[in-house]
Amino acid sequence: MMKIYIDDREVHVEKGMTVFKAAENAGIEIPHLCYHPAFPPEGTCRMCLVEIEGLPKLELACSTQVKDGMKVHTKSEKVVEARKGVLEFLLAEHPMDCPICDQAGDCKLQDYYEEYGLFENNFSESKERREKKIRLGKHLIHDNERCVLCRRCVRFLREVVGTGEMGVFERGIATEVNILDGMPIDNNYSGNLAQLCPVGAITDTDFRFQTRSWFLEKGEAICPLCSRGCNIFIEHHRGFSRFDLPKRVYRISARENAEINSYWICDIGRYGYYSLDENRAEKIIANNNISIKNYEAVLAFFTEKIKRLLYKKKTSRITLLLNTFLTNEELFLLKKIFQDDLGIKNIFFIDPPAGESDAILLTSDRTPNKKGAEELGFEITPFELGNLADETEVLIIFGNYIAEIFSLSDIQAYFDRIKDTFLFTPHRSELDSKVGIMFPTAMTPEKGGSLTNVDGKIQKFSPVLEAPGDGKAEWKILAELGTKLDVNFKYYKKFLSPEEIFRQMQKEIPFFEK
Repeated sequence: MMKIYIDDREVHVEKGMTVFKAAENAGIEIPHLCYHPAFPPEGTCRMCLVEIEGLPKLELACSTQVKDGMKVHTKSEKVVEARKGVLEFLLAEHPMDCPICDQAGDCKLQDYYEEYGLFENNFSESKERREKKIRLGKHLIHDNERCVLCRRCVRFLREVVGTGEMGVFERGIATEVNILDGMPIDNNYSGNLAQLCPVGAITDTDFRFQTRSWFLEKGEAICPLCSRGCNIFIEHHRGFSRFDLPKRVYRISARENAEINSYWICDIGRYGYYSLDENRAEKIIANNNISIKNYEAVLAFFTEKIKRLLYKKKTSRITLLLNTFLTNEELFLLKKIFQDDLGIKNIFFIDPPAGESDAILLTSDRTPNKKGAEELGFEITPFELGNLADETEVLIIFGNYIAEIFSLSDIQAYFDRIKDTFLFTPHRSELDSKVGIMFPTAMTPEKGGSLTNVDGKIQKFSPVLEAPGDGKAEWKILAELGTKLDVNFKYYKKFLSPEEIFRQMQKEIPFFEK
């Protein structure tokens, strides 16, 4: 370790570290537009200039490596004047359209002008007119007038995705970033460009003009749309008191995790949030002349159907259809209750069909917890309608994915032979009318717990949103069911949170001890 001084503060650093990284580790912010930790430093924006004692001119913090005893000043008079000069040249051609720019509130240029600028405009010339509203690809709009040529977008497409659809063209004042002729950006990671852009030159058509960033709350979550388990932020709006909004969630953005997804997420995860608000199941539905609709009464009815077969020692007539969207804690309770306590063997899994994978993040499994189910001891047995044996009296279904795989007429033909059918699902579907009772449930960002990704990494998460209507997390329903079955009351009564369930899992299953 070496010792340097940044703004007269002693900082211990490793050999080869840059001044920028050393300052960042010490909690000292150095302004930047082009620097991003995923790429080699370029120094094109010149905002990270710092003063180093003994050197004749200001140096770039992003590319200058530390030396033992180095003394760095990040806020000296020279540095502040240099940053003002850089900002003045950037703003000389930048449009003053902050009130309508989607980046307003998140814009680095706004922040730095507030901190270092606040100067009078010394340019009398008209601003350079450039092309606006350029369609870059399926999700992106480019405004060339706002671009500060940081080249983050170009580097991302070359160095991360490897598709290289963008480049820097022309020279001098005519220099611009644009797509190559005939190469619209149409890869699985295009949405990252809007998040990478520091000034709102590239905006996302999905978010464009929808709301303002200062109205949004940002919650940490895990993407449930493939088995990678990418770390994300869910940006949601609590709404206004005088009128309702069309949705709660307005944007998904990548959250850094070096072990899982680095700084990126795929477009499936970024734009797949509509299911959080659309077509949600909010009320209990009871069919087949079942008149009880209160949650407590319906749960008692459900429990009684299971207990009746338990007392008759006919639990083999219960069939479970599960999915791997369920958390580790929920799958653990399902296994303890139905497989260990009740001895049920008819347990099958129905998940959405597999999709295409890529060599970056996206996996073919379109659920987040298949690995967790396997580590819990479940055999992921593919389901066919023929698996519904003639003696099945109680069918318990989690998720409505059976309706995506089989026709409703075929499903109805099998369901007609079953006395009691129960569906636990977060979404409405035509399956609701085919079952005896439908329980609305929470989606992954609306409940706490953990998921195990494709590489065996266990990730815990907390709820970001509330489930709409009567929706409940499955772990809550299962913990309550466990206490009502009169099989092992003391075991289940302690499960008042996902954390308590996880602690029990650690005691019983070595995999979850890590």
